[in-house]
Amino acid sequence: MTHSRRDFVKTSAAVAATTAIGNRILTAGDAFASSVPSAGDPAIKALMQVALDVAKSGGAGYADVRVSARRQQNVNTRERIVQGVSDTDTFGLGVRTLVDGAWGFAATSVLTKDSIAATTRSALDQAKANRASQLKPVVLAPTPGNQVGEWKSPIKTDPFTVSIPDKVALLLAANEAALKVKGVRNVSSSMFFLREEKTLMTSDGSYIVQTIYRTSPSISITAVSSDFTDFQTRASSDIAPMGLGYEWVTDSRMLERAPEFAADAVAKLSAKPVEPGRYDLLLHPSNMWLTIHETVAHPTELDRALGFEANYAGTSFVAPPDQVLGKLKFGSDVMNIVGDREQPGSLGAIGWDDEAVKPTKFDIIKNGVFVDYQTTREQASMLSDYYKKANKPVKSYGCSYAQSWSDVQFQRMPNVSLQPGKNDWSWNDLVGQMDKGIAIVGDGSFSIDQQRYNGQFAGQVFYEVKGGKIVGQLKDVAYQFKTPLFWGSMRAIGGAKSYELGGAFGDAKGQPGQSNSVSHGCVPAIFTECNILNTGRKA
Repeated sequence: MTHSRRDFVKTSAAVAATTAIGNRILTAGDAFASSVPSAGDPAIKALMQVALDVAKSGGAGYADVRVSARRQQNVNTRERIVQGVSDTDTFGLGVRTLVDGAWGFAATSVLTKDSIAATTRSALDQAKANRASQLKPVVLAPTPGNQVGEWKSPIKTDPFTVSIPDKVALLLAANEAALKVKGVRNVSSSMFFLREEKTLMTSDGSYIVQTIYRTSPSISITAVSSDFTDFQTRASSDIAPMGLGYEWVTDSRMLERAPEFAADAVAKLSAKPVEPGRYDLLLHPSNMWLTIHETVAHPTELDRALGFEANYAGTSFVAPPDQVLGKLKFGSDVMNIVGDREQPGSLGAIGWDDEAVKPTKFDIIKNGVFVDYQTTREQASMLSDYYKKANKPVKSYGCSYAQSWSDVQFQRMPNVSLQPGKNDWSWNDLVGQMDKGIAIVGDGSFSIDQQRYNGQFAGQVFYEVKGGKIVGQLKDVAYQFKTPLFWGSMRAIGGAKSYELGGAFGDAKGQPGQSNSVSHGCVPAIFTECNILNTGRKA
């Protein structure tokens, strides 16, 4: 049997990847399992109890202990070569103590009784030191306590049981399919996987074991004009990262869709530059998830509204709470935004948060009016007066999260999603409702101010709409907005069948920074009279 040079390159790349990752790929699942103990192991539970006992004897009114085994894998290719393979894991314990209304936190990767006891004493000392300068004591919203159970992401195939050569082969095949489209010059593709086995034990009797998976396949394609005066890129942002296993790589159809993405990139080369002005705008869920993330989800984090979070990406215009809760007209009457950590396959899906709170679905914006923030146990108590007036229970919405055992948990964004409309309109139905406008698919670059009020967003593919029909592509498009005015202009939205999840694998927050994964569900929507800019270069 003969082999072409292309076959040799593919084979060589896969072998190189195999060498780079070492013996782990031979028994991908077992190698990690044998390198660290399971987070739910009875021996680990006994060590966690040591931390709680030391915390209680040291004066803590409340304490929680987290143990996690976290593994990440990245596989990156470009054209016909493997650019890199990384496979990392980490294992350790973090303990948080509340002493006289002040927090302390410490962590260790040495899981012995002496080390854990010493670490807990460090957390106690830190809490006592913090109390000396703290103006108000921390008060925690009540919880049922005694939460005991297990939860696992709804996966079909553990991505770490699939060999590196198989992953490389799929990526290179997708690259090759894109390169066959005339005009394409560069293609890069990747897969990212995460598995975290996490156990949480609290002083109020909760013991929870969770196994969380996340998967993100992606491809980016660049086309270059024949005279080398222009280049255009099409990224697969409409293939969202998900809280699923390797089956999402297959189900996302990245290989099959690569020629489609490539054709989009080539078509953008000859697309008509947009004329600046005011247009009706139709946003696909693959674009609008990012707009929701930046203009709705971040500004409705309570710590931003209170000014506690300012160093990383600013505070919020949705403040102060007593003047905006139940009063601020955030958008049009068809705007209903909810928070949840329940949607199957979403990045934010969990069984319990990092305070042993079982999350519930809650309203953030109801019929265009802002009605609630994202909260933790500590934050919910800060809104107790409002909740009592609104006849709501004072409880956390389960938004506490830490990116690893070595980081302290704090308020992080759940899934924040735009709910479908009453009419079961599809993308095509909404196109048909537009006389003159622009439809945008896929997310792109964006810029937004430190209070999430003024912004400018782009996309991947821009379509000109006339008389209810798409008549061609445009390029160099960005839409500019003031957040409440923009959402106030939303006049029509898709129905339940048009609902899709988008998401961010690495939503950063905090100082020092931590990363959170979150999905945003939404439907396509029409916004009227939006300000459109031309972002192209001029000679």
